[in-house]
Amino acid sequence: MTSNVALQPEAAPIAACTVARDVQNFDLLIEDMETELGESWGDLNFNDANAYLSQPDASELEFIAIAVDQQDEDKLTEIGDLITRTKDMGIRVILIADDLSPIALHQLLKLGADDFVPYPLPEGALHDAIERIRTPDPEPVVIYEEAPAATGGTSLRTAKPGDCNGVILPVHGLAGGAGSSTFAVNLAWELATVDKKNSPKVCLLDLDFQFGSASTYLDLPRRDAVYELLSDIESADDEAFKQTLLQFNETISVLTAPADILPLDLVSPAEIEALVKLAQRNFDFVVIDMPTSLVQWTETILGLSQVYFGLLELDLRSAQNALRMIRALKAEDLPHEKIRYALNRAPKFTDMAGKSRAKRMAESLDIDLSLHLPDGGKQVPQSCDHGLPIADTAAKNPLRKEIAKLAQSLLDVERVEETG
Repeated sequence: MTSNVALQPEAAPIAACTVARDVQNFDLLIEDMETELGESWGDLNFNDANAYLSQPDASELEFIAIAVDQQDEDKLTEIGDLITRTKDMGIRVILIADDLSPIALHQLLKLGADDFVPYPLPEGALHDAIERIRTPDPEPVVIYEEAPAATGGTSLRTAKPGDCNGVILPVHGLAGGAGSSTFAVNLAWELATVDKKNSPKVCLLDLDFQFGSASTYLDLPRRDAVYELLSDIESADDEAFKQTLLQFNETISVLTAPADILPLDLVSPAEIEALVKLAQRNFDFVVIDMPTSLVQWTETILGLSQVYFGLLELDLRSAQNALRMIRALKAEDLPHEKIRYALNRAPKFTDMAGKSRAKRMAESLDIDLSLHLPDGGKQVPQSCDHGLPIADTAAKNPLRKEIAKLAQSLLDVERVEETG
């Protein structure tokens, strides 16, 4: 089907159009459009699209499908203007992207595309996208606040999906290699398994968009769906969020890092808040593996968290980085008191010299090293390489025992707060 056919008055009423540099490069799209719309669609190139949108008939369009690939990246401004104009007319936009860079795709989605489908089109993907844009927009998501203690609150174990008010537990490594990802993964596992009879629902969010390793430590694949979620968080609902998560041993739900390295500022603080609140309303505990770098939305996570774990080691770089972190938070008048400092690879009980060094470091930084995580030895990296929690490979490991004790205490505190 060609654009001149689409503009003929005797043709069937046009319900939708494809817009592409050359629609013949998207043969699967042609087949799916014919399947979904029969003869009630037309195809246009970018030059003809603006002219057609000026015609009265264009206002009757239900949607347009804009198909782009790598060769179109030098025309992002023109394509963006087309999306904006189409949205202003009240016409929905489906973006079909073939090997488009993540930054370019994010830019186009930000301009208001209603849905995104990768090319080559997965079976039924275009049909699902059309159904989604035909579905009325859902009511705004209501974030349920914790009920007052006098009313008894909502039990974590009996809350319905979407009715939880999960505890936010970010984990931030104050130096590279401090073990924050290992700690986050195993804390999530211990929280989900510490009570065999009445287990809470636990979600692990890997927000290190560049080098997140939670998927490696749990032997989970990295999915393109993660990037799709991050690109359009504001329109995601509970169901879309849950479909993006992967299950590890049917025990914890994991949002892995994206498959490709992405900018840490890919998402705004408001979008990160929306993502975390999606997790909070569907899970009892939300463990967040944070990037080492401070970004705009670090403040957002800190504000949402109940406890913010800062992992460091007994060395000068960790001390210096912790000092910088404290100064930065105090300068912005942020709640630095939320940070619970955890000393990883802490000195053994009999290492008096090491314990003295740890005490001096805490005093010089004016912090409390309230959590001492022992060195788990070779069993810890071996467990990570096997994609399993330490509890599955070395249940008696001292690091695993300490994390399990922490998980039990967190669960106990939450239950006490539930009962007032």
